[in-house]
Amino acid sequence: MKTYHDWEKKAAELSIQNQAFINGKYVNSLSGKTFVNINPATAQKINDVTECGKEDVDVAVKVARDTFESGVWSNMHPALRGKHLMRLGDLILQHKDELALLETMDMGKPISDAMAVDIPACARTLHWYGEAADKLMDEIAPTDPSALALVTREALGVIGIVVPWNFPLMMACWKLGPSLAVGNSVVVKPAEQSPLSILRLAELASEAGIPDGVLNVLPGFGETAGQALGLHMDVDMIAFTGSTEVGKYFMQYSGKSNLKRVSLECGGKSPHVVMKDCPDLDKAASAAIGGIFFNQGEVCTAGSRLLIDRAIKDEFMEKLMKAADNYKVGDPLDPDTTMGSLVEEQHMNRVLGFIDKANEEGATLKVGGCRSAGRDGFFVDPTIFDDVMPDMTIAKEEIFGPVLSVLTFDGEQEAITLANDTIYGLAAGVWSKDISQAHRMARAIRAGTVWVNCWDPTGDMTVPFGGFKQSGFGRDKSIHALEKYTDLKTTWVQL
Repeated sequence: MKTYHDWEKKAAELSIQNQAFINGKYVNSLSGKTFVNINPATAQKINDVTECGKEDVDVAVKVARDTFESGVWSNMHPALRGKHLMRLGDLILQHKDELALLETMDMGKPISDAMAVDIPACARTLHWYGEAADKLMDEIAPTDPSALALVTREALGVIGIVVPWNFPLMMACWKLGPSLAVGNSVVVKPAEQSPLSILRLAELASEAGIPDGVLNVLPGFGETAGQALGLHMDVDMIAFTGSTEVGKYFMQYSGKSNLKRVSLECGGKSPHVVMKDCPDLDKAASAAIGGIFFNQGEVCTAGSRLLIDRAIKDEFMEKLMKAADNYKVGDPLDPDTTMGSLVEEQHMNRVLGFIDKANEEGATLKVGGCRSAGRDGFFVDPTIFDDVMPDMTIAKEEIFGPVLSVLTFDGEQEAITLANDTIYGLAAGVWSKDISQAHRMARAIRAGTVWVNCWDPTGDMTVPFGGFKQSGFGRDKSIHALEKYTDLKTTWVQL
């Protein structure tokens, strides 16, 4: 097993790419602009990264369109496309140390999490969609015998992919896998806080045999490069993961341009409900802590609202506080670290602002509640607030940090009411040994995923992922993700 010093040495030796990737080559932006990329764990500069703007988006979209129309990828045999995707998945595993380091250096997550979760999930995604590429069957409609009606799926064309900073490579792969499997060309705009891993992946894609122009990557800012993609008249779809606020902008961009398709996976304020008949309080407490402190709480499905039945409140809180001891802030390059830094100073200050607000509004601070002492980077201690009321700010707004709100309820109906008291609907969890009650609650809670007696237990690719309400629409993962990157065509033949 690698030690802290092993990872520190590897990081120092790492060759880091900083240019945009267009038509199979690394290039500077047309303006020549760059922006500073910061390691949030040290607050030190990593490198200067190419800053792309509207003119670069125009170039990349034209390359992607020309490549799509050429048929070099879109008309390739689906099985061969699949082989290239599976080869890319293999290359991710071969370069797992390098890619994990890029993730950790860019956004501050523990190297142990990047190695155990992020990188394997990326490879698994590309392997899965590579295997699925030639498994999609078209249809023959049950028409009158005098006609033959074929229903076929066709790739949309040029897909704009805009991904967040919390799981930079994984979110990209969730969208690259299905969009490339069906033959689209793509332009990826990574978050400006974490562009490094997807820039390296683009080079690996070329090594995997994916033709030049199929995968293009443009680092830059949302208000310039992201907006330009959203407004571009020759982009057929935007696949976006990020905040609800920005997701709404992409809806506007679609209406102002060519009515491009939009798929949104946005914010969350997920309820984690522990009923009085919870089958295992220790397991539930551990899951509740992992559900909020994993990845520093920078997770769209974070179980940020813990709802506890009053009948077991005191006993459960004791177990919860004990489980919280397993999460300690540390250097992300230390394999023993369980919680790293937040992604940037601005976000750290935002999270601390929510903590201040919770104190002002009367919530009871149980642990944490401050910036981690003695560190140069952007670290916040694991934080738990008890006695949270449903109308408090920390119970309403997505914090996207290691801050848990504990609310109390009496009985099933109040639990459902509290769980649904949010504009979001991405995920939820219910702990109960009464299978009928668990089914009733899973049906009643408005969320795209409801976990029963667990919390986010697997990276299984067979199940769809996405939200209700203002958590967005459209699904990542599973066979259903392929649907949004294609369109149905009917060909009617009169016999």
